Amino acid sequence: MPYIEDFLTAEEEGEIIEAIRLAESQTSGEIRVHIEQNCNMDVYEHALEIFHVLKMDNTKEQNGVLIYVAVDNKSFVICGDKGINDIVGINFWDSTRDKIQEQFKHGQFKQGLIDGIEEAGKALSKYFPWQYGDKDELDNTISKG
Repeated sequence: MPYIEDFLTAEEEGEIIEAIRLAESQTSGEIRVHIEQNCNMDVYEHALEIFHVLKMDNTKEQNGVLIYVAVDNKSFVICGDKGINDIVGINFWDSTRDKIQEQFKHGQFKQGLIDGIEEAGKALSKYFPWQYGDKDELDNTISKG
């Protein structure tokens, strides 16, 4: 797998950030992407830690979503906050996962993240539609660890 610096180009990161902005224009939900070179513990548990470190659980409606990628582990996790998990079914993130996974299988990491972000935005808009006065509560940049 590529080193974290090579995982996405600056241009690709810009396209992903734009996808986040567009997805969030349809929902009050907040979407972030975090990329790490590798994870030396349970990837899901670590993604939950990162979720808290990034203060994703500090949104007004508890509707933050983190897409966490561990490059060397060839793993990713989608974490939703309590406000989402309390009202959706257990399979809510399956379509988002499938969109990401399909592109990742072919080494299309940028497109996988964009497809996942778009799918997450659509899914969130059903339960957390954008309303006048909604503010972007979290930074849209891609964080790295």
